[in-house]
Amino acid sequence: MYLNGFDLKVVNNLDELKNNTEQPAGQPDQPENEHHEGPAGKYIRLKPFVFIMLIFTLILSTAGLTIFALTFGDEKVVEVGAPERREFTKLYQAYDELKAGYYADIDQDAIVNGAINGMIDALGDPYSDYMNQDEAAQFEESISSSFQGIGAEIQERNGVISVVSPIKNSPAEKAGILPNDKIIAVDGESIQGMSASEAVLLIRGEKGTSVTLTIQRGEMDEPLEVEIVRDEIPIETVYAELLEGNVAHIQITSFSTNTYEELLAAITEMEEKGMKALVLDVRQNPGGLLTSAIDISNLFVEDGKPLFQTQEKGKEAEVYTATDGTKVKVPVSLLIDEGSASASEILAAAMSESAGTKLVGLNSFGKGTVQTANELKDGSNMKFTTAKWLTPEGNWIHEKGIAPDVKVEYPSYTQLPYLDASIEMKNGVLSDQVKSAEEMLTAIGIDTGKVDGLFDDQTVAAVKQVQKEAKLEETGILTGDTTFALMDRLRVKIEKDDPQLLKAKELVLEQLSK
Repeated sequence: MYLNGFDLKVVNNLDELKNNTEQPAGQPDQPENEHHEGPAGKYIRLKPFVFIMLIFTLILSTAGLTIFALTFGDEKVVEVGAPERREFTKLYQAYDELKAGYYADIDQDAIVNGAINGMIDALGDPYSDYMNQDEAAQFEESISSSFQGIGAEIQERNGVISVVSPIKNSPAEKAGILPNDKIIAVDGESIQGMSASEAVLLIRGEKGTSVTLTIQRGEMDEPLEVEIVRDEIPIETVYAELLEGNVAHIQITSFSTNTYEELLAAITEMEEKGMKALVLDVRQNPGGLLTSAIDISNLFVEDGKPLFQTQEKGKEAEVYTATDGTKVKVPVSLLIDEGSASASEILAAAMSESAGTKLVGLNSFGKGTVQTANELKDGSNMKFTTAKWLTPEGNWIHEKGIAPDVKVEYPSYTQLPYLDASIEMKNGVLSDQVKSAEEMLTAIGIDTGKVDGLFDDQTVAAVKQVQKEAKLEETGILTGDTTFALMDRLRVKIEKDDPQLLKAKELVLEQLSK
C-alpha cells in the first residue's frame, strides 16, 4: 500500500520487521533514512525505531483528525456504524428487558418473527402478511403445479379466518365448504386471532390424512364439524365444455402461472368443436397472479383500450392498456359471484368497461388492492399491499365489489350445510341435520312431506328411494354411503340446473341472433 509517499511493506510481527530492516551481510551500515533506487524510483529505508514511531504518529494524527471533524466539522463527515433509528428505541429496550429479565431463555427467532408480525398486523390490512420460512414455502406452492391440502382460499379479517372460495373439484368443495364460511377451529384447536398463513399451516397436510374444521355459517346457531380428507390439489385452473347451441362454457378457477396457456388451449379446443359463443366463468375464483389477469384480459379487450389502473402512494395512476395479439371474436358473457375476487375482478372490470361484456350473477367480492411478496434473506417473506388498482374508468371497487348487469341468485338449496356422514339419522330423530337432509331430498325431486327437521315415516320412504336408485341396502337410515349419495345427487342438480349459467348462455345467444 501507499501511504504519504512512502513505500512500506506490511509485516506480521516485530521479528519480521527487524529482518526486513537489517542490512545485507558484507555491506557497510547505511545512514538512517538513506535514499535508494528501486523499481518504482526512490524510496526511504527506515530503521526499526523510526518505523515504529511513524506508525504511532500516524495513529495519533488520524485520531486527532477524527476528533476535530466530529467536534467542529459537518456531522456527516464521519459515520461510525449504522445510523441511529430513534423510532426503534422502544423496541430495542423491550427486547433487552425480555432477554435480561424473562424467567426462561427466550426464542430469539420467535421474538423477532413476532415483532414483524405485529408490525404487519398493525396495518389493519387483511391482505398484508408476514410468512416465516415454512409459510413462505407454502405460499410458493399455492401458485405452482400442485400442493397437498383441502383446496380452499382463506383470508383473515378482524381476527377471523373466512373462506373466500373452495377450489373446483377439491376436497373442500366436495365436503360442502362454501364462500364466507368462518373457520373457528382446526382439529378442535381454536384459530381465533391467527393470521391466514398460520391457519394454512394447520389446515394443509399430507395426502390421505384428515382434518376437522369447525365452521360457523351465516346465522346458524350451532357450528358445523366438517371432516375433510386431504388430497393432491392440482393447479389445473381451466375447465371447458360445449353446451347446446354451440355455446362454450369455460371456467377459470384461479389465476396461476399456466392459466393463460390453459385458457388458450381450451379456446382452441372449443373452436375445433364449433364454438359460436362463449360464457366465461370466474365464480368462486379467488384471484392469483396479476400478470395472468393482464394476459387473459388482453384476449377480450381491443388493442389500445385500458385494462385497469394502479396507483401507488403519492403517485399518479398508471394505466395498463391492451396490446395487439390473439383476441376472442365470438359473443361473450362473464359469470361472477361473491367468491370472485382480486384478479377475477380485474378481468371483470376490463371486460365490462372496455369491451362492453355483460356480467351475470352476483356482486363480486371487492378486493381493490395489489400485493407484492418480498423475500427476506432467511427465506421468510413479507407480502404487503403496495398499490390500489382501479377499473378502466378509474373506479375503486375495494370492499364494494362489481355489480353484475343481470343479477341472478343461487337457489336456496345451493347454500345447504354439509351433512355429516358419520351421524346416523333415522325414524324419530329431530335435528337441524335432518331438516337439511329433507331440503336436499325435496330439491332433487323426492317428496319428504313437511320439512320440519323430524325424521318420520315419509322421510324413511324418501331415504329408501335414494338407496334404491344408488343400489344401496334399503334401510331407510341416512348415514355413511347413503349420505354421500344424497349429496352427490344434489351436486349434480346444482351443476345441471345452474340458473346463472343458463342466463349467461341466453344473453350470448341473443347477441348471435342480432
